Amino acid sequence: MKPIAVIAIGGNSLTRENERGTFEEQQAHARETCEGIGAVLQKGYRVVVTHGNGPQVGEALLRSERAQGAGTPQHLDVCGAETEGAMGYLLQQTLDNTLYEKGMPQKVVSLITQVIVDADDPAFLRPDKPIGPFYQREEAEQRRDQFGWKVVEDAGRGWRRVVASPHPRRIYEIEAIRACLDAGFVVIAAGGGGIPVVRRAGRLRGSEAVIDKDRCSALMARDLEAELLLFSTGVKHVYLNYGKDDARPLFHVSWAKAHEYLMRGEFPAGSMGPKVEAALAYLEAGGRRALITAPESIGLALGGSEGTEILPPLGVMDETVAVH
Repeated sequence: MKPIAVIAIGGNSLTRENERGTFEEQQAHARETCEGIGAVLQKGYRVVVTHGNGPQVGEALLRSERAQGAGTPQHLDVCGAETEGAMGYLLQQTLDNTLYEKGMPQKVVSLITQVIVDADDPAFLRPDKPIGPFYQREEAEQRRDQFGWKVVEDAGRGWRRVVASPHPRRIYEIEAIRACLDAGFVVIAAGGGGIPVVRRAGRLRGSEAVIDKDRCSALMARDLEAELLLFSTGVKHVYLNYGKDDARPLFHVSWAKAHEYLMRGEFPAGSMGPKVEAALAYLEAGGRRALITAPESIGLALGGSEGTEILPPLGVMDETVAVH
């Protein structure tokens, strides 16, 4: 049986700054990522694609809140399900077209995915997950006062709404995902980290929260015993001192060094931090290979000439940092 790769796509990679986020704009950006997914398939992997939905679910929730009085407001978990379906459709169609043009036989399927979380997770008391677009401080504070949001500055890029982000405990549809992989499908699943649900009195129930898609992707890779976990993001490498004059890209970095950098705050919580944290968790649980790179560099990253690779614990390769 072919090895499995889990590819995690950032929601911000589909909706760019200074764009409206139309379906056509997102589809154009998705095409670049789908080229990279094709490169992974050509290497002989079976593929599961996960994706973020921070900008998209924030917009859906804002539309719902603005519709009060004219329509029925939707809960956050329902908005998550709506965006998981819409983005799954966008990615499914774009990837199917890309593979068809390449003469590749794989078909693509999207699965609405529920992810069980702990109802007593302390994250419900400390909302910290950014969703929706970036705002200037004044506009963010206006929305805070109007809608009761909690807002924070996100990685120096602007102000965003934050909501609860409990840890994923179990992917409810994992067996369906595995069955589709075994049947030869490329699977799009756990979009936006999956729909957070809790089980009460034996019944599943949606939760007013979002799940970090990087954490869920690591859980997915662990449960499927995937040999590759790849994060497709807006930069080709993980950087030390990102955004500063002395910024340095990481190429191959040991598990211990990456953990040290994470602990000392090198990777912001609103951007690269969750990816590094998820990669470390996956490798610590027995994963074999974790890569972080931009969509256009996925093929080169697989060959080791681009991107950042975090090595498993006790890996034999030492950290290599480009010096320019």
